[in-house]
Amino acid sequence: MLIYLNGKLVKKEDAKVSVFDHGLLYGDGVFEGIRSYDRLVFKLHEHMDRLYASAQGISLTIPMEKKEMEKAIMDTLKANALRDAYIRAVVTRGDGDLGLDPRNCRRATVFIIADKIALYPTDLYRKGLKIVTVPTRRNIPESLNPQIKSLNYLNNILGKIEAINAGVPEAIMLDQSGFVTECTGDNIFMIKDDLLLTPPVSVGVLNGITRQAVLALGEKAGFRAQERMLTRFDLFTSDEVFLTGTAAEIIPVVMIDGRSIGTGRVGTRTLALTEDFRKLTKKDGVRYAL
Repeated sequence: MLIYLNGKLVKKEDAKVSVFDHGLLYGDGVFEGIRSYDRLVFKLHEHMDRLYASAQGISLTIPMEKKEMEKAIMDTLKANALRDAYIRAVVTRGDGDLGLDPRNCRRATVFIIADKIALYPTDLYRKGLKIVTVPTRRNIPESLNPQIKSLNYLNNILGKIEAINAGVPEAIMLDQSGFVTECTGDNIFMIKDDLLLTPPVSVGVLNGITRQAVLALGEKAGFRAQERMLTRFDLFTSDEVFLTGTAAEIIPVVMIDGRSIGTGRVGTRTLALTEDFRKLTKKDGVRYAL
């Protein structure tokens, strides 16, 4: 495996950053998770816009233009001969000292990993997930704006630990007022009658690329697709629930906190949206040749 690191493609074992890198010491950096499908990088431009917006949000200068970053991603895919891949593009504050001051980091570190990923076992896409709500609350947006896709994921990891302890693969996190935000690694949607609903970004939700795509696909499919404040009761009494994310794509949920959702089986409308999404991944992006 070859990794892109600061302008060079290096072997995995040689892809090293300093122990003084502020991405490691303080989670000071940003990243994007991106997918390629049959040599097409899905919504690459949208991912680049979000990466650079995240960097702007933390006053981090990425030492390359968007087009250069896109080319580096393509070069990494080609070097590893990957037709289908999960890509992780990471920009850290760079090598500094033991203090917090970002001015002591002279140049950002950039690395890109392209590999395979399977966030959930294949059978769960057919059977659906059983998930729980966890006590750890989502960071309030005023503390760490969720639109900054930063390297600081400890809030999510604490929620994930509670999911693991409960014996489930994913968990719902609530905001400080008890409204549904998102799961530890995915956005959440519910279907009720002709409504396709997901929590608004104002409650502490990452405006996921897949989330945006599903809202648009829902409108085309005849849903009234809306952002709305949701409670656990709304989810319990919905017809269908599913999660979205770059790595997860669309995965159905059949049980929350011991309550069966709808029929307790994967919903037909979730399956239809999944099929629409798969069609979208074949045409919306930037193609590369191996």
